[in-house]
Amino acid sequence: MSERVTAATLASMEHLPPPAEELALLDRELAGLDLRRSQLLHRRAWLLSVLRTPGPLTAAPPPVPAFPPPAGRPPGPFAAPGRPPVPAVRTGGAQNVLLTLGGLLLTVAAIAFTLVSWGQMGIGGRSAVLATVTVAALAAPAVLLRRGLSSTAESLAALASVLMVLDAYALHEVALPETGGLGFAATASAVLAAAWAAYGLALGGLRLPLPAAVLVAQLPLLLWAWAERADALVFAGALLATAALDCAIAVWGKGVAVRVTACSGLWVTGGAGLLVALVESLAADAPAGAVAPGALLLAGSAIALSGARRAPAAVAVAGGLVAGLAAVAAVSGVLVAGVPAGWVVPVYLLCGGALLAGVRAPLGRPAGQGLVWASGAVTAGSVLFSLPPVAVSLAGPVSQLGRVWTGAPQGGARGALGAAGLPWSEMAAAPVVLLVVAAVLAAAYRSWEGVLRWAGPVLSPGPSARGAVGATAPVLGWAGLAVLPAALDVSYAVAASVQLVLVAGVSAVAVGALRRGMTGVALTASLCGAVGAVGVALLSLGSEAATYAVFGALLVVFVAAAAALDSAVAPASRPGRMPGAVQAVAACAAVVCAVVLAGACGASLGLAAHRAAPLILAVPAVTVLLGARLKARTVALPVELTGGAAALPALGMAMGDLPFLALVLALCAVLAAGTALRPERRPVAGYVATALFVLASWVRLSASGVSSPEAYTLPVTVAALVIGVLRRRRDPAASSWTAYGAGLAATLVPSLLAAWADPHWLRPLLLGAAALVITLLGARWRLQALLVLGGAVLALDALHELAPYVVQVVGALPRWVAPALAGVVLLAVGATYEKRLRDARRLRDALGRMR
Repeated sequence: MSERVTAATLASMEHLPPPAEELALLDRELAGLDLRRSQLLHRRAWLLSVLRTPGPLTAAPPPVPAFPPPAGRPPGPFAAPGRPPVPAVRTGGAQNVLLTLGGLLLTVAAIAFTLVSWGQMGIGGRSAVLATVTVAALAAPAVLLRRGLSSTAESLAALASVLMVLDAYALHEVALPETGGLGFAATASAVLAAAWAAYGLALGGLRLPLPAAVLVAQLPLLLWAWAERADALVFAGALLATAALDCAIAVWGKGVAVRVTACSGLWVTGGAGLLVALVESLAADAPAGAVAPGALLLAGSAIALSGARRAPAAVAVAGGLVAGLAAVAAVSGVLVAGVPAGWVVPVYLLCGGALLAGVRAPLGRPAGQGLVWASGAVTAGSVLFSLPPVAVSLAGPVSQLGRVWTGAPQGGARGALGAAGLPWSEMAAAPVVLLVVAAVLAAAYRSWEGVLRWAGPVLSPGPSARGAVGATAPVLGWAGLAVLPAALDVSYAVAASVQLVLVAGVSAVAVGALRRGMTGVALTASLCGAVGAVGVALLSLGSEAATYAVFGALLVVFVAAAAALDSAVAPASRPGRMPGAVQAVAACAAVVCAVVLAGACGASLGLAAHRAAPLILAVPAVTVLLGARLKARTVALPVELTGGAAALPALGMAMGDLPFLALVLALCAVLAAGTALRPERRPVAGYVATALFVLASWVRLSASGVSSPEAYTLPVTVAALVIGVLRRRRDPAASSWTAYGAGLAATLVPSLLAAWADPHWLRPLLLGAAALVITLLGARWRLQALLVLGGAVLALDALHELAPYVVQVVGALPRWVAPALAGVVLLAVGATYEKRLRDARRLRDALGRMR
């Protein structure tokens, strides 16, 4: 038996197709399955469209598209011959279009009949026509709904709604012509809203009557108030009463269309009512006059909260926000009615803070979030209203630039800021608002866990919320204290002292925050300190004594801040850390303060600008020594660069006197040479020192009236070249610029300047010959310094000699020749741009390989 099974198995295995044929067979089977799935999906889509279309089936089902069956597989049961038919237009869409057009035409006809042909019939005929048509239009939808013709029923219901409005108009024109139009319209709108609501509830299959009833229900109270010529408060009450009705419908109404319509009406009528009540509350000049508007605002707040408790999350948050703002406006409006104008904002701020008590009320989380947003909006608005005096206090010190050392400004702090004429009585509460908000934020930052426990059921602040709170607190606190001297109108000395103490305080806050890793607080405190330092520095320029006192104190503050951050700064391998950046800024600010003090000393001594220039160089000298002391610390390089930049004002001051300019250049060269003694600064400082020494010698020669500088520069050049040759023998890898650059430049550049001012031919000839020799030697020995310096001097010397002839030729040629030549050159360069670029690169590489 086992032998027979084994034989049968072997026989069946022998009939298996080869792998290539089996793979092709599998592919055909899979393709057939995909085609079959497509057929079934097409049939399913058609069936869904039939089920979704109201009314009986009016079209035959489309045939299932046929696909050729795979080889070796019979066609499926849904396969049909021929190509797939083109999908027909949906019958439901066409039916709705036709019904809409028919209802619209009937409506137009009814309006034309009522307005135009009404007077051609008697009283009985008119009544009979309207009654018959209206009753028929109202009764027909019930019959149509029972037969499943919902679209036709909707069209006739819309026609009936229009006929009912026309009936009301006809009733007023025929039976009640003496009745006031607004009063009748109010009554008619109320009756129509009730009738349509009852009709829609009775025929639950219609979608139009109930939203139409809600829409018309917005009119009765407003039309009644208009007819009675009521005042603004009555209008606001009518709007809020309508909003209350809308809120009830939006919460308990049936159907999405009804709720959406009611919600839209709620936002329109409620918002308008609250706006009118707010305007009346702000216009009240006594607490009694603000009570009625406040009551309306509280009523609006209650409506918003009642709707927010049952609304979706986003709508509930918006409702809580509106409720909170309305409540704050209601209470604050009564309290500020008898308060001076300058203290209105603190009242609103306190009421906005009290609004946070509602967070713990059982209002639901979204509504509670809306209350928190309302409190935050009131707080932000209070801060914004308090910022104008801060801007005045920050920008006012700039006015001292026009009266440096003219004496202490008159008029106290406001006079020093140039803002004595501003209405400070209306801005008196600005420091209070800013300081209160800063204190609250600081307390929340320090007790963050308690804030989370208290507001946890409502708020879930993100990880960055605490950082934002902590970063905002020092800014507002600094702003409040900065505007305090102007608000109190203290004396000039007191104002400068307060600002100086404030800079020291925020600097201490920044240092402490950096030590604790609170980067947000440290960043904002540092920025406040920098802005405050600039402000008090400018403010101190009005008085000589104030300048010394303020800049000296700022120097001490910045040095102390930089020293205090020394332990928190990473080594120079990580200079991007924030403590290192803050320390570098503080150290550079200290250098700037020292430069100002040095310049002030020169002015106090009565020295001319060029004679005071060497005093400025005392600061770079100190920074050179500090750089050697600080060595690899992060702050070393910024301090040295700032000290080097301090030499620029000294050079500018000495420009008016060439001997002093040469002296200042020589002193700068000495400082650069001292910096070059350090190996890490030698590559840059060495070249700077050489250039400054050479430049100082040129200026000195020019100041002495030397017309033949070669007599003084050639001995220096010879000595420098001998030293360069010896240096290259000891160190063949030394650069040619280090060995020969300074020596050659010491003679070539002064000679070139003299040649350009020399009308004779001998000096340019000798200079050109010497430059040619130097250029050839540089090319022969592959020395970059000789090639570049010699070639540049040779080119400039040749240009000087050819310039008169070029000018003469250009003057003789027509004016169009120059632009034409320029165009030709540009075209030639553009056509061979890639080649020229390669040539330039080869030249650069060749120069780079030279020493």
